[in-house]
Amino acid sequence: MAQPPVVKKSKPVFTEKELWEKYWLITQELLKFIKAEDIDTFLDLVDQRQRLMEMLKAVPAQEQTFSSTPECAELKERIKPLDMQIMYKARTWLNKSRHNNIQVRSYDVGGYGGAASRINQES
Repeated sequence: MAQPPVVKKSKPVFTEKELWEKYWLITQELLKFIKAEDIDTFLDLVDQRQRLMEMLKAVPAQEQTFSSTPECAELKERIKPLDMQIMYKARTWLNKSRHNNIQVRSYDVGGYGGAASRINQES
């Protein structure tokens, strides 16, 4: 009887250090795109960064050698202020979007949108 194939565990594609460096780069890109209000790209990058965090959490404990180094601590300290800026810019964008949405709704409810539809019905 034939033996089932043996599935070898593949070695991670990236080291912990490489994942942290990618996380740093994506964080920089997030700030750039939220400042430009390119929300679609920003959200794509948020997803990518989340996947990187999941990959970092999946690194086996015995291979987590970078996270305890001063270099990693410095990298995390550089990420913190960018994260703060990103959150501030995202909140600002969200508040602006809400305000714009409220204005559009008040325009429709205020009768302007209704007047246009009444004019079209009378024609």
